[in-house]
Amino acid sequence: MGSVTPYETGGGKRYRVRYRLPDHSQTDKRGFKTKRDAELFLASVEVTKARGEFVSASQSKITLGEWADLWLANQVQLKPSTRLGYETIVRAAIMPRWANVSLANLTHAGIQNWLTEVSATAAPSTTRSYHRVMSMMLKYAVRDGRLSRNPADGVKLPRIVKGRRPYLTHAQVQHLAHLAGDDGEVVLFLAYTGLRWGEMAALRVKDLDMLRRRVNVDQAVTEVGRELVYGTPKNHSRRSVPFPSFLTEMLAHHCEGKAGDDFVFTAPHGGALRNRNWRRRSFEPAMAQLLDAYPELERMTPHDLRHTAASLAISAGANVKAVQKMLGHASAAMTLDVYADLFDDDLDAVGEALSAAGDPGKWSPPLTQPAAVTNIH
Repeated sequence: MGSVTPYETGGGKRYRVRYRLPDHSQTDKRGFKTKRDAELFLASVEVTKARGEFVSASQSKITLGEWADLWLANQVQLKPSTRLGYETIVRAAIMPRWANVSLANLTHAGIQNWLTEVSATAAPSTTRSYHRVMSMMLKYAVRDGRLSRNPADGVKLPRIVKGRRPYLTHAQVQHLAHLAGDDGEVVLFLAYTGLRWGEMAALRVKDLDMLRRRVNVDQAVTEVGRELVYGTPKNHSRRSVPFPSFLTEMLAHHCEGKAGDDFVFTAPHGGALRNRNWRRRSFEPAMAQLLDAYPELERMTPHDLRHTAASLAISAGANVKAVQKMLGHASAAMTLDVYADLFDDDLDAVGEALSAAGDPGKWSPPLTQPAAVTNIH
């Protein structure tokens, strides 16, 4: 236990609390006007030490700006695109408000007020992304012993209302591919395999198994600024994806005369396809024409072709596990959450199936009644 001792000052008697830190070094805190205040402080110190929640005042004096630099420097496991996203949020959204505020002065109410202000002008998803990064930084501070708890926990966030996902029919996919001209084969490939853009752009000739009609996905490319960074797919989901037979000839044509390490799909002058250039050159003009032909459609991005692939696979009879493996989702639950509107939930059909299977008229009663059971006392 620590101790409470009085001392004299020009303003009268004051009390000093001496106590030991978790590392057994001794420190003190002065300036308490009453002995009771000093004793209450000492008691709170002992309780937090017993719970393993003690935080030294010197540890929590670091500003959030300084802590953000330390946190970002230790995020070595992140993919380059994810890291760039975190850095952008920290520099552009969090630091202007919190850079000079110490960890000790961060409060739940302060963070709540900040995010409430953000949500007045930003989309719900943007507000949530700001909170996520802030909360991760503060969670790391708790683990490092600089905070006893995370003040960003439990903050009320705006609800994201999921919009209706755009899906194309087989006819609309073919039409879009036709409108995209020479790049139409990329449209077909994305719409019938469900690969992410980075997975398609990193695909090499050796990754195609033409006999089994499979695409072996084990690499993806990300555009970080102007630099192309290669790594594993999202969620590190190396997988084998089937492609329909009508794409075989097209893929064989793209592989003709190429070495195993050459890209399957390339830019007009060689090298990897870049999403922004491809969209501006081919996809967006083609999509504008498709919307003229099908005004009921909503404008789509190349990533939406992945959703179309899921829709076409499910309509062809694929179950949730097959779609999960095809898309490289972390779990079947995620697939169901994303594409719940595509899976058949016709409860009337369930009732009719059970009625047909369990119809009493189809089942004969037993020929003899079971013998009576005699109670034995």
